[in-house]
Amino acid sequence: MSIIIRPARPTDANAIFEMIYELAVYEKAPEEVITTADEIRETLFGAESKTEALLCEIEGKAVGYAVFFTSYSTWLGRNGIYMEDLYVSPAFRGNGAGKAMLQKIAQYAVERRCGRLEWSVLDWNQPAIDFYQSIGARAQSEWVRYRLDGDALLKFAENPRT
Repeated sequence: MSIIIRPARPTDANAIFEMIYELAVYEKAPEEVITTADEIRETLFGAESKTEALLCEIEGKAVGYAVFFTSYSTWLGRNGIYMEDLYVSPAFRGNGAGKAMLQKIAQYAVERRCGRLEWSVLDWNQPAIDFYQSIGARAQSEWVRYRLDGDALLKFAENPRT
């Protein structure tokens, strides 16, 4: 079984969208996927995009993807990479596909002289946590992630005093 990791292309938008939905089902939140394959094609691969994606293929079939972008650390004075998603379809897990994609992103981080590679994982996703710990990643338990989205984002952007 040959694993191919390559930069994703606009023609991969449908496959990526399907896997995004699979990931949302796995994470018990399919109703939160509001995007479409066309929107993925436009926003992920558009001229203004600052985001990159990898596609993992096994025997010509798209079986995984990773999405990441450049971040910045003021304390390090360097860019970093933040990995938004790392996903492998369930039937293809355990064969090194996820590790190969993460390793490719780590190689980009080293080539680009980044100070870190970061991502988030759900606290109940023990298989992912075990995998990340096995490669030397450490949880950042002292940090709490916050999110401002939807109506709260719009409300705050329009009137920060409320």
